[in-house]
Amino acid sequence: MTIRIFLDKFLAGFVTVLMGVLVVNVLWQVISRYLVGHPSPFTDELAGFLLIWVGLLGATYITGNKEHLAIDLLHHKLSPKGKLKINLIINILITLFALVVLVLGGSNLVYITLHLSQLSSALQIPIGYVYLVLPLSGIFIMYYAIYDIFYPQIKDS
Repeated sequence: MTIRIFLDKFLAGFVTVLMGVLVVNVLWQVISRYLVGHPSPFTDELAGFLLIWVGLLGATYITGNKEHLAIDLLHHKLSPKGKLKINLIINILITLFALVVLVLGGSNLVYITLHLSQLSSALQIPIGYVYLVLPLSGIFIMYYAIYDIFYPQIKDS
């Protein structure tokens, strides 16, 4: 099994599990608030953290499988050689963005919050662990973009 297939399966499974935990968490939040009358103190914060992870890792998975929203007016007017060139430029830009913003910026954010020992208010976990998804998703996005540079896949749909 190639790294890309493993990464696709891992991200799909992990995001599915996180989404399931998010649904159960929000369901418990509603039950504890309206049926029991005593809202659970950690569910709101956990839902926010899970939403961050589901959103970024889900976007990573979708980007890697070329199922994201794209404006492709120019793409349909190009020759196959032109499509390869524009995809190369796009993947280079995606790699640079992921490196600078997600990996470097996210790593800096993780380092600062862990160094300052910032804890979440309800769960009392280091906030740096929540932000760890930024450099992780950046590394995965970079992998997908670099893979597509060396093994381009042109979709005509």
